[in-house]
Amino acid sequence: MPITRIAIGAPGEASHPDAIKAAFAEFFSMIIFVFAGEGSGMAFNKLTDNGSPTPSGLVAAALAHAFALFVAVSVGANISGGHVNPAVTFGAFIGGNITFFRSILYWIAQLLGSVVACWLLKFATGGMETSAFSLSSNVSVWNAVILEIVMTFGLVYTVYATAVDPRKGNVGIVAPIAIGFIVGANILAGGAFDGASMNPAVSFGPAVVSWTWTNHWVYWLGPMAGAAIAAIVYDNIFIGEPTHQPLPSSEF
Repeated sequence: MPITRIAIGAPGEASHPDAIKAAFAEFFSMIIFVFAGEGSGMAFNKLTDNGSPTPSGLVAAALAHAFALFVAVSVGANISGGHVNPAVTFGAFIGGNITFFRSILYWIAQLLGSVVACWLLKFATGGMETSAFSLSSNVSVWNAVILEIVMTFGLVYTVYATAVDPRKGNVGIVAPIAIGFIVGANILAGGAFDGASMNPAVSFGPAVVSWTWTNHWVYWLGPMAGAAIAAIVYDNIFIGEPTHQPLPSSEF
């Protein structure tokens, strides 16, 4: 069971130079990702004069998020592992691949990066609203929780298969693009229902800047639960009890 390998770490780990560098890498990767992803939605609103969502707008959002995440994961991979998502970090923690104290450092950096990206967008666009994630009509909070669980399961399962699994071999080379692809595909599937966050930090930044917290808990519970399930499932079925040391967080 991966839960038996959970490591707490030491408080002093947060001040270790490597951990601080990794946190900065997560911070800047998150800015890159949220600025492009949230910015694509704001650009759509600008072009349509805040018109109703359209299929083409959904495709544009999916592509922007997929491309931006591919880059954000790639540029952070060698330093922090390129998590760019508190749910991914949580999944790594459940699998024993990152300590609790290092996880907290990552979460703080990821949340701050999202907030900074949204503030930059608001300033750069002359005060346009950074819309918070919300549920579509006839979509209940529990519908959305299930959507977020399933979509985030797919994302973290992909992370484990392409980046964490010690047998990944050359598949690891395509990990960033695979991760970007699954996020883009899930946005096409779930974007029309609840925005398809899969990432608490991506939801947190717009919520802070617009100060809109309606149903915000959905975008924490769903992704965190989906990440934990994916970590437990993949680790138990495909990795099993390791004969190797747990992978450092900078290797995925």
